[in-house]
Amino acid sequence: MSEARDILITEVALRDGSHAINHQFTVQQVIDVARALDEANVPFIEVSHGDGLAGSSLQYGLSRTNEMELIEAAVSVCKQAAVGVLLLPGIGTIKDLNEAAKLGVGMARIATHVTEADISAQHISRAKELGLVTVGFLMMSHMAAPDKLVEQAKLMESYGADVVYVVDSAGALLPDQVSERIRALKQSLEIPIGFHAHNNLSLAMANTLVAIQEGATRIDGSVRCLGAGAGNTQTEVLIAVLDRLGIQTGVDLYKMMDLAEEIVAPILHVPQEITRDSLVLGYAGVYSSFRLHAERAAKKFGIDSRDILIELGRRKAVGGQEDMIVDVAAEIAKKNTSVGSR
Repeated sequence: MSEARDILITEVALRDGSHAINHQFTVQQVIDVARALDEANVPFIEVSHGDGLAGSSLQYGLSRTNEMELIEAAVSVCKQAAVGVLLLPGIGTIKDLNEAAKLGVGMARIATHVTEADISAQHISRAKELGLVTVGFLMMSHMAAPDKLVEQAKLMESYGADVVYVVDSAGALLPDQVSERIRALKQSLEIPIGFHAHNNLSLAMANTLVAIQEGATRIDGSVRCLGAGAGNTQTEVLIAVLDRLGIQTGVDLYKMMDLAEEIVAPILHVPQEITRDSLVLGYAGVYSSFRLHAERAAKKFGIDSRDILIELGRRKAVGGQEDMIVDVAAEIAKKNTSVGSR
């Protein structure tokens, strides 16, 4: 990472992409992807369960492989890239963070709901003590007005975060909403601002470019769009677009294209596209990882998954409330049966 970069890219396919494949990454897949990303000169590679450290559970989805094995595998093949992990306080613990640090990770992203930054203090503080690049990650940012977002971001900054991210977990933000949020943080914080998009409304690239125009310098992407919902900003496409704009990332475009085509595409169960359910995620403002959970619940109860997602949006469900999905599905099925019997 010696050359000058205007934008620092974090590749999230080995974390956010875990949602898309039901957390079934193998050690060999992680080695192949991480090595190729490192060779393409991507500076940060995030590796963990889709819901962060210790996310493997019945509620969030069981991992095929222990995530510490995946993290260790990624670290072993990265010569220049820093491997990062995501931690959601209440799911992951300080102990998990310590264990990941011992394996050689270089970055920790501490993620909270957009109005709950206060629960991140000890985790951000510990990540700093461990010498990690420490990122505050404000999820579901569409659910807070810019002034509230600033308030929460300033808390993370006060705890010691090196960077704070606006995270569009539902892929629900429109470009003008991204603009006002990034601008507000840029005017209020002393530290760099990051942006994490989802493509549920086909706006990930547009929103990312708007974020960059407003001053965000830390940007997430997922190669081949391998991420929750309809995926994230597609990394190899982003690299090409930024190159056309004269914005330096230091990432090798051809190598990213080859990685996407030859290594990541075969991992995908189905090609990433905007399906009716992922579209509803963005439309209703629902956490992107809820899609597969809602589809399974809809099949179990014989109802339309869109009805589940719309109701979850109405109830303002947030990450960590996956258990609500089955409850909502059962209620809808009961209501439908009641209406049908009249």
